[in-house]
Parts: sequence; structure tokens; C-alpha cells
Amino acid sequence: MLQKRIDDQPSISPEMVREAQGILHQHLKKVGLKQTAQRDTILRTFLETREHLSTDELHRLVKKKDPKIGYTTVYRTLKLLAECGLASEVAFHDGIARYEHQYNRRSHHHMVCTDCGSSVEFFSNEVERLEQDIGRKYHYLTTRHTFQIYGVCEDCRKKNGVRRLV
Repeated sequence: MLQKRIDDQPSISPEMVREAQGILHQHLKKVGLKQTAQRDTILRTFLETREHLSTDELHRLVKKKDPKIGYTTVYRTLKLLAECGLASEVAFHDGIARYEHQYNRRSHHHMVCTDCGSSVEFFSNEVERLEQDIGRKYHYLTTRHTFQIYGVCEDCRKKNGVRRLV
């Protein structure tokens, strides 16, 4: 079971939702697509959730608010949210693409258990500095990165009789 995310803010305010909608609407205009109530519903539902969501999971949540929203609309909207920086795709051990919102969040990283699939989110100033150092070295203005560590969690090690870390 995937754990809930850690966040700097426990919930998202209506003002923050409006600001995120502004970012999406600006991106839609830039790429020549229409702003729609369905896309806004998908964004709002996504931002209100504190989990790493697959397209299927988000679609189930969105259908509770508007049963007319189809799977393809959710899928395409998630891609748009990723394009404009409001979401990022996270791949865990099970091969299912999941998304988490990036609106007003500081950069974080994941540690994923390859046995049970649980995950832990963590912050690391060292990784942030490394991103900047590498960017300077290769003359890039870095904007984001992904960093995931895979291993076996303590519970799975105990269950499998492995007592200590290597």
C-alpha cells in the first residue's frame, strides 16, 4: 500500500485552487486548447487529494463529482497538468504511473520498498544542492528533478528474516 504524501500545507485553500487554475488556463491558451469546467473539476479533485494517484484512481474520484467526465479526459488533463508543472509522474515498483501535485510544494524524494510497495517521502537539502551543482557544471538552469531510492523496508526485512541493514 502506498503511503500518503507529506506536504508543507495540510490542505489547499480556495485561493490556491484559483491560482493553480490560472496556471492551467494560461497553459491551455498557450497550447491552443479550451478551458473547460471538466478540466477544472479534474484539477480541483487532484489538488484536494493527498495521495499518489493513478489515472484510474483519479477518474473514480472525479466521477463522484461529475459522472459525465470520461477516462480519456482525465488522462489527457493529467498530461496537461504535468506539462505546466502542476503535477509530476511518479513510478513505483508496480509499473503503474501515478501522479502527485507539485503546486506550491517544495521538492521531495521517494524511498520505495520493492517487496510491499510502501513508500516514504523525504526532503534533502543535499540532493537540492547536488542538482544545482550539476546544473552549473553543465551550464543548465535546473527547474526540477526526480529522485527515488529502492530497497526493502524494515517490516519486509523482519518478515523475511533479515534483521540488520547491509
